[in-house]
Amino acid sequence: MNQFNFNGKKSSTGLDENIAGLLCYVGTFITGLIFYFMEKDSRFVKFHALQSIMLFLSLSIVNRIFAWIPLLGGIITDLTGLLAFIFWILMMVKAYNGEWFKLPIIGEIADRNANV
Repeated sequence: MNQFNFNGKKSSTGLDENIAGLLCYVGTFITGLIFYFMEKDSRFVKFHALQSIMLFLSLSIVNRIFAWIPLLGGIITDLTGLLAFIFWILMMVKAYNGEWFKLPIIGEIADRNANV
């Protein structure tokens, strides 16, 4: 886990990078998309925006697929919702603390593609 050396650096949105990183997760993949396309200078913000997009879209897809399965699907969608909530809080805290916290698979993809 890499620490971001937070020194009050601003992103191209005018926000501190850690605040912009946190906001990438606030509205799940929607704010991730907004910050991905708005951010021009900060690799940190782009990384968190991409990770937010991939995390919440993949959880939404899994949730939709299992929603069609009687009984077991309801249990799995409830667990997926709980997992999404836990990730949502965790990722906002990590971004606010300036951490390049990478989720398995998704984090590596986001890291490779977070170019400014």
